[in-house]
Amino acid sequence: MTLTDLPRMLFSETEGWRDIQRMHPGVTKMLLAVVGPLSLLPPLMYAYANMAHPGAIFPRLEPALSTNEALLVGGIFFLVEVAMVFMMADLIRQFANAKSLQPDYAQCFALAAIAPVPLWLTSVMLFIPSLWFNVIMLAAAWIGTAALIRHGVRSLLEVDDGELAHRIGNRITFAGVIAWLALMIMMALVVSIMLGWR
Repeated sequence: MTLTDLPRMLFSETEGWRDIQRMHPGVTKMLLAVVGPLSLLPPLMYAYANMAHPGAIFPRLEPALSTNEALLVGGIFFLVEVAMVFMMADLIRQFANAKSLQPDYAQCFALAAIAPVPLWLTSVMLFIPSLWFNVIMLAAAWIGTAALIRHGVRSLLEVDDGELAHRIGNRITFAGVIAWLALMIMMALVVSIMLGWR
């Protein structure tokens, strides 16, 4: 799977997904090839947006974060993102096990690593200093993430029953939204704590 496969994976249960099934990538490979590099985008783009056009997308920080503070916040953001992927992989496995499916952890991790790719890539849109544009792009990214979850459940977790795959996909999507909201709240708290230490 490459990023060029992603558009096809949004609409197909076979295109791109078969390559992943065939390769059966381990957790380490997915972590190094997908999660690590793409998880760097949101913290870097957040720092860029706050420095290049403060107050245009995110609330203006007064006084602005110093370089060291921005690096610390970005580092925490990155680590929490990576931890969330591991947490989501475990939740995916639990959801599958509850329906008498037995995917291995690597399959669940692959789905947890691939599903948020649209969200990670959308952070590149922070180059455009428009709150509404970025909100629309975020909504589109969530639609893409939900589509990847839907198709990935059938392919990676090997669920043949369409209705069962739909139910598992809904649970994973709901858990993903909750995890993403928790991540946003946590990062707002980290920034608040950082500003409070001054």
